[in-house]
Amino acid sequence: MSAASAGGGGRWASTGYGALFYLFLFGPLLIMTGTAFNSSSFPRLSPWECFTTDWFGVLLNDRRLMDGLWTSAGIGLGVVLIAVPMGLAGALALSEIAPRLRAALYTVLITPVLVPGVVLGISTIVFWGQVGRALGMPTTGLFFDGVFLTIAGQVTFVSAYAMLIFSARLQRFDPTLTEAALDLGASPGQAFRKILLPFLRPAIASAAFLTLLASFENYNTTVFTILADATFTTALASKVRYGIDPSLSALAVIIIALTLIGAITHEAVMRRRAAILSGRTARSRLYGHPVGRLAVHPATILALLVALAGLAVWQGSRYDSSACRAGVLEERRALQEKLMQEQRARMRQTAPAPAPASPATTAPAAPGGNGSGFGGAFGSGLRPGGASAPAPTLPSPAAPGSPPPAPGSNPAPATPFGGAFQGIKPPGG
Repeated sequence: MSAASAGGGGRWASTGYGALFYLFLFGPLLIMTGTAFNSSSFPRLSPWECFTTDWFGVLLNDRRLMDGLWTSAGIGLGVVLIAVPMGLAGALALSEIAPRLRAALYTVLITPVLVPGVVLGISTIVFWGQVGRALGMPTTGLFFDGVFLTIAGQVTFVSAYAMLIFSARLQRFDPTLTEAALDLGASPGQAFRKILLPFLRPAIASAAFLTLLASFENYNTTVFTILADATFTTALASKVRYGIDPSLSALAVIIIALTLIGAITHEAVMRRRAAILSGRTARSRLYGHPVGRLAVHPATILALLVALAGLAVWQGSRYDSSACRAGVLEERRALQEKLMQEQRARMRQTAPAPAPASPATTAPAAPGGNGSGFGGAFGSGLRPGGASAPAPTLPSPAAPGSPPPAPGSNPAPATPFGGAFQGIKPPGG
């Protein structure tokens, strides 16, 4: 095999592996995006029914989910305001102490990340409940509030994430800069604000964003500390537990769109910064022209992306899929009627034939009777087909002065039972 053919086979293998990797990575996102626009009540792509944007309205009208969203936003803001300064303080302490103490302090500060969220949630409730009871606070007080407990429980481990980000940034900092500022007469506060803090600005933004996401998506700790309230994550989990619908796919589409807008804007910011540092802005025609500078500015790109998203939302709100839904419903009814007719036809074909009459029912009746052994006791008043015969007439009693019946004779019984009880003597007879 030649080197060219071997190289071509390697390129095809790399291309195929890359395609499979990206399909595995983005395939679920593409499928979920498609299910958000299918009118089916269950998230699916096949069979496709109607293109619709109604599931976004269903999502926005879910009051429990929207209330949980605002609750999560408030909790996330509180976590950011507490965890970022705590993480910065921990990172500064690690950078200033001796190496032997650094390892021990690092272990203490990083331990909450390794503790299961269930343990953190339960321990947070128990600890602050004991503090509240010790202070004599009522059960409606601050230490028994679900939002406060959630912020306290999340800060215990989210601040460790911020500390790791600040520690990585501080490893690139030259401490002689602050020492020179102090030698020139600056106070420690001035040296921190004017030298260290500007250097940590990218790390502060990254730590704030990461802690906000960690707080927003946390479930294991939040499900215990939120008590009777609900965050966006816990409300979403309960919605999935009771049955999913494409409104969750609509939520995924919104999150994907916001992520893409943020990623594209961040990429524009990084490219502009790299161009400024490399000096390409002075040599490039694009950056040298005012219109070109405005076109590639991150603010312009962000405004364009937001405008496109707003246009898509406006067009989607005007789209009406009721006619298509009615057609699909009519097709389902026709199909159901057809299946019912086919089922009735199969039932008629498989119905058993009537059984032949038995000999007992076709035997001739005995003379003077109805073919039963009761001497016609129950036949004189009934006719075939269920019609009733006239009631039998009873013999009239003997007229006064008529001669008694001869001894040994057997007169007809004066009853309508047709001689069924003939020969039976009364007691004592």
